[in-house]
Amino acid sequence: MPPDRPTKVTHVPLAPQHQTDPTDRTSDLLARDQHAVWHPFTQHSRWAEDAPLVIDRAEGMYLVDTEGRRYLDAVSSLWVTVHGHRVPEIDAAITAQLRQLDHSTFLGMTHEPGIRLAEELLRVAPTGPDRRLTRVFYAGDGSSAAEAAIKMAYQSALQRGERRPLYVHVAEGYHGDTLGAVSVGGIDLFHHTYGPILLETRMVSSPGVRREGQAPAERAAEVVAELRALMAAEGHAVCAVVVEPLVQGAGGMLTHDQQFLVGVREVCDSNGVAMVADEVATGIGATGRWWAVEHAGVVPDLLVLGKRVTGGYLPLSAVLATEEIFASFLGTPASARTFFHGHTYTANPLACAAALANLELMHTRKTVAHAADVGERLGALLAPLASHPGVREIRRVGTMTGVEVHPRTERTGFDVCRRAREHGVWLRPLGDVVVIMPPLAIEEPEIETIVAALASGLDEVFG
Repeated sequence: MPPDRPTKVTHVPLAPQHQTDPTDRTSDLLARDQHAVWHPFTQHSRWAEDAPLVIDRAEGMYLVDTEGRRYLDAVSSLWVTVHGHRVPEIDAAITAQLRQLDHSTFLGMTHEPGIRLAEELLRVAPTGPDRRLTRVFYAGDGSSAAEAAIKMAYQSALQRGERRPLYVHVAEGYHGDTLGAVSVGGIDLFHHTYGPILLETRMVSSPGVRREGQAPAERAAEVVAELRALMAAEGHAVCAVVVEPLVQGAGGMLTHDQQFLVGVREVCDSNGVAMVADEVATGIGATGRWWAVEHAGVVPDLLVLGKRVTGGYLPLSAVLATEEIFASFLGTPASARTFFHGHTYTANPLACAAALANLELMHTRKTVAHAADVGERLGALLAPLASHPGVREIRRVGTMTGVEVHPRTERTGFDVCRRAREHGVWLRPLGDVVVIMPPLAIEEPEIETIVAALASGLDEVFG
């Protein structure tokens, strides 16, 4: 018999990528987007009238649309860019890795980029006299890492002989959009719909939501007391307390006093509960330290990281765990103590290579110290806007900044950002909170450009 012949496959040609006139190209792409794409966190009944941009390329701190207009990327492409776009050193690292190994599974195999990155992440991890993070579990994005961490906390307790099915989390918190991560979230707009299908949890109040004139330290003490009371009643059933250190980003850049973290650590220790610190938004330099927990001198049992680890190039996240938690998963194959959890692209070598190049640049250029200076300069430039009639409050830790505006329309925050865009700066709001989260390596002229565009946007909306 003749050998089997491969089945002939008919390929449908891709739609043309370019039009002669830039305006025609933009219109064509937007029309095709409208018919084919479902964007995240987007009400598509308003998509077209919001005049979305079609980004064509990026250069340094700027995004460039299909008509050649440049926009300063003041939210670091959703809080991920560190050194800007098209960084030669990261480009070169990815290219070199591509020539050697594009991908291999991390199940039953390993590779050098994944090993080296784990060592580097542990080298910069927060440490304390009685607790160290010693193991790295890779995931894909912030939500998948948060999901892994909450499963680790439950299984670890179970394998130590304690059935603890409850989680404690914080109002206005956000940890991603998979169901476990949503279960420990606390933003009603995002999470209410899924209530009937979520894990059973207990929630304490947000330490970032204060009464008029209330000191942050006083509010922190109130919420820690609330946590203590909850744990006194149900602590025996709780496996983890999940927090966002210092800043609840998606909750509106809500900031809290570091004593909240100190109190959470003490409560967890006294009740034998794992402290999970979600540093996806706050970690890797955003608060002017490598990790936000360092401001409080606290080391969690599980630390979740993601954004900025690859410098904004490729999706990668991880959970850093203590040796005690890791050891609770050791046993014979028959014991079923293995952590049966993973991802197809776990520790993708290209993403690991990008992360290694990014972290090396951060060390060489002292990016974390620079980010602390950026935050202080940003705060000084924004200070005069605190008295602007359109501004309710300015909140900031390091580079993480939220400017809450007084609502005048259905989407006042969006209106301000839209006006700032006309001045060449890309900002994105969280409701009526205008978020400023620039690349950590941004310099003085660009910081001034961001604040000037925001000021103009406020004047135009509230003038």
